[in-house]
Amino acid sequence: MKELTDQVAVVTGGSRGLGRAMALRLSAGGAKVAITYRDREEEARKVQEEIEGQGGQALLLQGDVANDDTARRWAEEVVEAFGRLDIWVNNAGIRRDQLLLRMKREDWEEVLRINLTGVFLGCQAALRPMIRQRSGRIINISSVAGLVGNEGQGNYSAAKAGIVGLTRSLAKEVASRGVTANVVAPGFIETDMTATLPLAVREAGEKAIPLGRFGKPEEVAEAVAFLASPLAAYITGHILVVDGGLSAASF
Repeated sequence: MKELTDQVAVVTGGSRGLGRAMALRLSAGGAKVAITYRDREEEARKVQEEIEGQGGQALLLQGDVANDDTARRWAEEVVEAFGRLDIWVNNAGIRRDQLLLRMKREDWEEVLRINLTGVFLGCQAALRPMIRQRSGRIINISSVAGLVGNEGQGNYSAAKAGIVGLTRSLAKEVASRGVTANVVAPGFIETDMTATLPLAVREAGEKAIPLGRFGKPEEVAEAVAFLASPLAAYITGHILVVDGGLSAASF
């Protein structure tokens, strides 16, 4: 029996990259999956078709994760379509990299709006049905940048660090209701974001990683699937780092 049979999952930003890999992995585990997207409808539909082509069930949800009512509407639509909500993965995020001295305030605020406020709103929306069920898994995608910082990513690192504090606080608030809240913090992963890195930056990154390579989206998706599964029932408030050892020397 698949470990997530009869479960219902939401993956925000599920149209590509890490989100796509997570949606496919949760579906492979037996979950019905709702994929949210803002602008990339064609890519989101391809993920839906891939899931359905493998015998799974997928629902597409469009909207801006940081708008006040969007996540609540998504949760309601998922419960209406599938009858319950068990797993919510807050994955949607953006980057607006720049040295802090030169960073525009709008780039600071937009990254925090999507990457942190969007997670806050997603958690709130997921909690309502989960608390009624007295069960649920919230998995928030942070980054190694949120643990150790990263030059030129003050806004991104601040938002991702905020996710850690938010998740640990939430874990204490909802544990008695049967809901867990955990963080997955990827390092350098082969995605559209890292594909644009200059060669010199990429080579330096690979050299700094003890395992000597960038990770694959599927490796992050396995961490998410584990935290969503019954095997992780006694894990909450935890940060699961998936970075090939990159951050090990920083602690």
